[in-house]
Amino acid sequence: MSRLFCFGLGFSALTLARKLSAEGWSVAGTCRTQGKQARLKEDGIDAYLFDGSAPLDDDAASALATSDHLLISIPPGGPEEPILAQAGEALRAAAPSFRWAGYLSTTGVYGNTNGAEVTEDSPLAPTSARGENRVAAEAAWLALGEETGLPVHVFRLAGIYGPGRSVLDQLRHGTARRIDKPGHKFSRIHVDDIASVLRASMAAPRAGAVYNVCDDEAAAQADVVGHGAELLGMEAPELVPFDVAAESMSKMALSFWKDDRLVSNRRLHEDLNVTLAYPTYREGLAAILATGG
Repeated sequence: MSRLFCFGLGFSALTLARKLSAEGWSVAGTCRTQGKQARLKEDGIDAYLFDGSAPLDDDAASALATSDHLLISIPPGGPEEPILAQAGEALRAAAPSFRWAGYLSTTGVYGNTNGAEVTEDSPLAPTSARGENRVAAEAAWLALGEETGLPVHVFRLAGIYGPGRSVLDQLRHGTARRIDKPGHKFSRIHVDDIASVLRASMAAPRAGAVYNVCDDEAAAQADVVGHGAELLGMEAPELVPFDVAAESMSKMALSFWKDDRLVSNRRLHEDLNVTLAYPTYREGLAAILATGG
């Protein structure tokens, strides 16, 4: 039986974990709270408490050592990679047993290209401390792979959406805004397609590989919100100029709007032979609505 260990059982990792569990895999991993730990155990996932501030306990280290696939989805909170800082020794000891390891990063590592295309070989030029930390974390994990033979793969994710986490929820809650910034487009990826990409990589591992994970059509934020409103039979929110909307945005939100790039996903299709279930936001939102999300 294959066994997956996840550092961080969040939205994306848990979607993969549940798919693999349905295939008969054993799944273990970490979470931050006792409440979530209890819920995960009810789902058949061996969950251990870990927040990156202290070393893995013995039980978690044992679960790590008996796994053959590894997923890292905990973001760095600062310049230091928390997992390597607290579990580096355990990872080095377990490295020979792993057939695949995946690090979930972000397309934010490319920074701003004023709409020009970026591929996995494009320069990394983040425009925020958060992006700089991601670049450092990617490098640290790839270096660990070279040092120990851990077969590390890097997945640079675009904006993630899925059931319970989409523009449909924002519209229902009355928090959605349609923001007009001419020419500015965002890339997205449905959480189920993230799981499919990771599963395809597990089936065809290529240590050291980097993949952009986004759908086939970057789109303006206003277009996505408008389409979501149409699906719900609601009137679309009024279009607001970006300069006006920016006055009430958080620093985090502003940092996303600062960067404008067109992310290429050719490698995902050509090297992994992945066919996305939701190649654009239209299919993704329709599927979420159809399942009650």
